[in-house]
Amino acid sequence: MTAPAPRPHSHPFVPYAPPRLDVAEGLRRGQELFEHLDGRRSVRFFSSDPVPREAIEMAVRTANTAPSGAHQQPWTFVAVQDPDLKHRIRLAAEAEERAFYEREDIPQWHGALSRLETDADKEFLDVVPWIVVAFAQKYRVDDTGRQKHYYVNESVGIACGMFITALHTMGLATLTHTPNPMGFLTKILERPSSERPYILFPIGYPAADCEVPELTRKPLDEALLWR
Repeated sequence: MTAPAPRPHSHPFVPYAPPRLDVAEGLRRGQELFEHLDGRRSVRFFSSDPVPREAIEMAVRTANTAPSGAHQQPWTFVAVQDPDLKHRIRLAAEAEERAFYEREDIPQWHGALSRLETDADKEFLDVVPWIVVAFAQKYRVDDTGRQKHYYVNESVGIACGMFITALHTMGLATLTHTPNPMGFLTKILERPSSERPYILFPIGYPAADCEVPELTRKPLDEALLWR
């Protein structure tokens, strides 16, 4: 059999030939990954025990493996360890959260959150050893001027999912905290107008007495359809 003719390219390409697993081994690995991630929970009760900087670096490296629109990788992760800065973030987040919980025009939203027993108190932002904020880059500016980014929400969302997976794999816990609005994070963390806050991640080990709501995952027959 003759080798196929090389494909013509106008940009550099390289071979991609990952090892092909047999079906049984592939399914075994898939089941192992599912069981590992099925143990992940969002946490609001954290230990103040230190987390090495290398763990944050590893999680961001993992996020950087995510696919993105046109491979523009439109994200920035800002890691915060300074206690004063974390406290400023807490105060600003609590101000927005108080305004949210006092609103009378969104009873369904409040009702959806009721089983989580959340409120405006965000003490965990002072407790955790790290706060990491993911920013979405709407555009970038280079030598040729302003360059629009495409599929920003989708790209940053996938990267954040892989970031969470890496944290869980290292035995760490987090929460996808999204106070609304989040513009205060742009100001506190001195980010440019080309970026907007996407998710605030408090990161640490679960507290010794940590509790989470008793919830169930969506069953497969509601999440998957066959045609």
